[in-house]
Amino acid sequence: MKYKNIVFDFGNVIGKFNGKYMLEQFFPEDADLDLIFSTVFRNWTGLDAGTVDYWEYAKETAALLPADLSGYVDAFFHGWPGHLTLLDDTLNFIDELKERQIPVYLLSNAPAYFADWVLEHHSFLKKFNGIVFSGPLKMAKPDPEIYRYLFESCHLEPNECFFIDDLEANINAGRALGMDGLVFTGDIEKVKDAIGF
Repeated sequence: MKYKNIVFDFGNVIGKFNGKYMLEQFFPEDADLDLIFSTVFRNWTGLDAGTVDYWEYAKETAALLPADLSGYVDAFFHGWPGHLTLLDDTLNFIDELKERQIPVYLLSNAPAYFADWVLEHHSFLKKFNGIVFSGPLKMAKPDPEIYRYLFESCHLEPNECFFIDDLEANINAGRALGMDGLVFTGDIEKVKDAIGF
């Protein structure tokens, strides 16, 4: 294999992040999902970066929507992490890597609430040698600082790592620091080919 360490993103790499699908799990069928979507996700990047308080944001979201939806908003902000669909091909690949004793790491943009929730509810994360979520650190991809934090805190050499992320900007930011990578489209075989697995 060409690389010593494999670094994974979470959203759309390990778990499918589909905002509209998640909203459908919490809001009534006759609700205006387009309005709700644009309101709920108006500054999700701020939540990911930890620059916006999660529960304050939830409260503001409820205030921006019709009053009869406030209970649904609260339920959504408490429960949405449970509606990410885990991608079996990626989970199986992680198992294959661990069987070969290849270290795996997580570098993911996510609100601090999600970071806490997922660590509590998904035991497969114990397989990771290191986990970096953006929200608790108040920095997010593609800011080079979060990549440097991963390398330094986990004692990694960038050129020994391969990064799997669904966004080209995040892959390019890693490359600029010496970490190769691939924009993930759901094809694990393509990833295996790229790393010489």
